[in-house]
Amino acid sequence: MRLQRVVAAVVFVGTLLGFGTLACADITGFLGLAGGPSIRPAKGVAVGVGLVIVGFEFEYSDTGDDLSQGAPHIRTGMVNGLLQTPIALGGMQFYATAGAGIYNDELGILSETNFAVNLGGGVKRKLIGPLRVRIDYRMFRFSGAVIGSDIVHRLYVGANLKLF
Repeated sequence: MRLQRVVAAVVFVGTLLGFGTLACADITGFLGLAGGPSIRPAKGVAVGVGLVIVGFEFEYSDTGDDLSQGAPHIRTGMVNGLLQTPIALGGMQFYATAGAGIYNDELGILSETNFAVNLGGGVKRKLIGPLRVRIDYRMFRFSGAVIGSDIVHRLYVGANLKLF
């Protein structure tokens, strides 16, 4: 419950700060691995906007199932707040993130949709022009009658396009 309050406070403060001049926007398509109770593929997309230090993103993720290990198919839709370095350090922009949203996990005929929170961080590294590579780690905590594990870790690599 305390984690949910922290996430809500971060999103609230970020929303208040987010009504200034837009500094940048980006979109990321990603592939990765999620674990809990087994390691399986994950994919998704994130669209973000940001000021100099504070940013927001909307993310959709889809993690495959592993029936042999009892690991459900998981879909998440999250709204995340980001705190990021104001400038790239050595071509890399570091960030920490926290967010909340909904999840759906399915295993056979069982299905659960409920509230979820996440914490994580990562780095965006400039490649060429507006194209960057993004490496991101998240820890998700699911509430309700979770079919699989109530905590899932995800690591991904994505192609990130800085729009402006």
